[in-house]
Amino acid sequence: MKIEDRKVVAVIYDLEVDGNIVDRATEETPLDYIHGTNMLIPRFEAEIEGLEEGDSFAFTVTPEEGYGPYEESRKMDLPVTAFTVGGELREDLIVPGKTVPMMNSQGEVLNAVIVERNGDKVTMDFNHPMAGKTLNFSGKVLSVRDATEKELTEGLHGEFLPPEDDCCCGHHHHHNGDGECCHGHHHGDGECCHGHHHEDQ
Repeated sequence: MKIEDRKVVAVIYDLEVDGNIVDRATEETPLDYIHGTNMLIPRFEAEIEGLEEGDSFAFTVTPEEGYGPYEESRKMDLPVTAFTVGGELREDLIVPGKTVPMMNSQGEVLNAVIVERNGDKVTMDFNHPMAGKTLNFSGKVLSVRDATEKELTEGLHGEFLPPEDDCCCGHHHHHNGDGECCHGHHHGDGECCHGHHHEDQ
C-alpha cells in the first residue's frame, strides 16, 4: 500500500542538524500520523508520498521549506509578572533554556524558550527551535494502512478533538509553529503563562 492522503503512516527516522542527531523516531516509538492532514511540514509529506512499507528515504529540508529563517525580532522581554500562574509567581519556570507555553493577547498558545532573566525582565525567544536550520532526514517506512472514519474525524491520537486545556498538546505528534506537526516531542507543564502581545504573534 502506498503512502497517500487518508492513510495512517508510521515511520522511523533520524534528524541531523549541524552534524548532530537532534531527534529520532525508533521502532519502539515511531512517528505515526494521518497523511494529508497537515500534521507534518509539507516537504516531509511530499518526500515520502508514494513510498510503501519497507521503503527507505533520505532528504534535506532547507530553512525556507522548514521553519523559516531565524528572526531576532521574535526575541522579546517580558515582565517577570507574566510568569504568574494562579496568583503565584512560578520561579521554577524562569530557567534559561526551558520551554514555556505562553498565551498571547489573542488567546493563542505559543511555546517560547527562556533566554535569560535580568532583574524584573525575562528575555524570551519565540523562534521555532529549528528556525534557520537545514534539516537532514533519513529513515524508513514501517507501515501504511487506511485510516478509520473515527481516526479521520478525531485524529489518530485525538488531535482533532477540542483541547482539554489551554496549553498542552501532549501527544507524540510533531508540530510546527503554526500548529501543524513537524518533528520532536511536545512537552508542557499543562499550564500557561500569560505573555504580552507580540507584533507578529
